[in-house]
Amino acid sequence: MTPSRTLLRSFQELAAPAQSSRRFLSSAQSSSAAKRPAAHPASRHQRHQPLVQKRFKYKSVEEAKSRYSVGPFSWKAAVLFVATAAGLMWYFESEKGRMQKKRVAEANKAIGKPKVGGSFNLVDQNGTPYTDTNMKGRYSLVYFGFTHCPDICPEELDKMAVMFDEVEKEVPGTLNGIFVTCDPARDGPEELKQYLAEFHPKFVGLTGTYEDIKAMCKAYRVYFSTPSKVQPGQDYLVDHSIYFYLMDPEGDFVEALGRQHSPTEGARLITSHIKSWNGELKRA
Repeated sequence: MTPSRTLLRSFQELAAPAQSSRRFLSSAQSSSAAKRPAAHPASRHQRHQPLVQKRFKYKSVEEAKSRYSVGPFSWKAAVLFVATAAGLMWYFESEKGRMQKKRVAEANKAIGKPKVGGSFNLVDQNGTPYTDTNMKGRYSLVYFGFTHCPDICPEELDKMAVMFDEVEKEVPGTLNGIFVTCDPARDGPEELKQYLAEFHPKFVGLTGTYEDIKAMCKAYRVYFSTPSKVQPGQDYLVDHSIYFYLMDPEGDFVEALGRQHSPTEGARLITSHIKSWNGELKRA
């Protein structure tokens, strides 16, 4: 029995240091855990916060709802869209007009312009000699008719007056308005002066002998016809072409304007040609 108690005591003495070491390690770990700062609840919440909450911040629910009250577009975006659309429409329309003029010019180069115009020697409503050189330096709008015309000529001269005034507003002093009679037997300078005063004060009226008028009408490709065997004092009508002939500052034919052109369209067309002229241009 004695040896057994002695052996047991020796074993307990050997185990005591190991238990002391475990108690020391356990107390050290508890002390370290107590000293470590606890994670802040707010930090953990921020770390897992959804991205959408960082992207949009509103002060109230009403403010958040108001963002979508007008849909995805604001009034500024609508104004910008309308302005852009208008700009594009203007650009395409101007390009369309430019290309149309280019095609006409190329067609004229291919087949050539009709030979319209030339020299002439007539007199104006004041009895002053007037030739083709008087037209040079400015554009000229030329119309052929007669003072006894009951309806067509007055209508066309009213139209010519409107076109003339519209062009004057845009490019003043660059256009001559010329009326040439196809009835020189009844339309002398005085008759022309009284007749044209009813339409526009700046219109020039031209007359001359029958042969002179016939030569100018032929040069401008104007058809006219007076009845044969007319008795003195007998009233009659003169059949003639109904066109306005636009001539450039060098006396060359530009374009013929017919009854299909409104006064506004005609004035816009004339103004466009005048503004695109690259040579010298006189102003009255």
